[in-house]
Amino acid sequence: MIIVFIIICLVFLLLFYLFRRGWQAIPAGSPWRIVFAVVFPSGTLAFIAGRILERIGWVGTATVLVWVGSFWLALMLYFTLGAVLVDLLRLLHRWFHIFPAAVTANLPRARLIALGATLAVTALVVSLGFWNARNPQVRRLAVTIPKAVEGRTSLRIALASDIHLGILVGNSLVDDLVTTVTGLKPDLILLPGDIVDEDLEPVIRQDLGRQLLALRAPLGVYACTGNHEYIGGAEPAVRYLEAHGIRVLRDEAVALPGGIWLAGREDRMKGRFTGAERKPLAEVLRAVDRARPVILMDHQPFRLDDATRHGVDLQVSGHTHHGQLWPLSLITRSIYPISYGYGRIGGTQVYVSCGFGTWGPPVRVGNRPEIVLIEIAFSPQS
Repeated sequence: MIIVFIIICLVFLLLFYLFRRGWQAIPAGSPWRIVFAVVFPSGTLAFIAGRILERIGWVGTATVLVWVGSFWLALMLYFTLGAVLVDLLRLLHRWFHIFPAAVTANLPRARLIALGATLAVTALVVSLGFWNARNPQVRRLAVTIPKAVEGRTSLRIALASDIHLGILVGNSLVDDLVTTVTGLKPDLILLPGDIVDEDLEPVIRQDLGRQLLALRAPLGVYACTGNHEYIGGAEPAVRYLEAHGIRVLRDEAVALPGGIWLAGREDRMKGRFTGAERKPLAEVLRAVDRARPVILMDHQPFRLDDATRHGVDLQVSGHTHHGQLWPLSLITRSIYPISYGYGRIGGTQVYVSCGFGTWGPPVRVGNRPEIVLIEIAFSPQS
């Protein structure tokens, strides 16, 4: 609660700072001040209002507000960075007089130009980030597991984490996902959490499950829960996914043909929402034959050494979005041992995907959304 209180206070201070800077930049008496005074709080509250209206069934209004509010979040981030940069330049000028006299001679005009330039750059960054978020890439990863599998020497896995099906990730993006994954011809499809973006209603309304049914692979389509499944209600989300061809592994392991073991953990936030903690990994893997390849899905890439202690060969995770909006990636790098990409913790190989969809702003800056093709070569030791 203390952390939540501190975050709320920081957010209010940030909003006050942004509003004050924008207000100061607009000349006194200008009608644009009235526009600014209306637009700023409206945009700030739009996302929260849209989420609330979404839950009570005001679909049309909620959709508009969520889209507007989502873009507003991204605009506020980069407008903040721009405002801070301008204030740093003002501070440097106070010490070193870096601005020419032509600028300092007419401060109201200089402030208005700085505001216009900041808004223009912010709009450009967010526009390019939106285009980037709607154009996922295919990333290829080759790994070797030194264990034998009966009847095969390799395995192709299509991995798509953090799809966030809902208002912002609808039919068009899901169609791209299905088309791309199908074209990769995987042996196995893995969806390690946050498949649904909180509320299931927009998923049902758009009939996104119909498109998910087209995800097919010889060894199956498997998922694990993420924190967003629990935020919106894990039980109905899991029932919906399983009714549309996706097997959700909830603290359980299954043996695939050839002796490959696949396990999926419940999200680590399960206890916060249900009061019942997820099972220890030792219990999840109790029946697993460690002489065979062991692949683990765990949505949040915390305590990766736990997988190493229990003989996992490959762990796949998501959750981080690699910050989604630069410079937030600097924060995720400080929190997670692997914020994005491939790494090795002891004998366990780990891949953390930055995800396919988006949460909050439908914008990505500093990283590309992805579908990952993991090509595993089985090379048994002599």
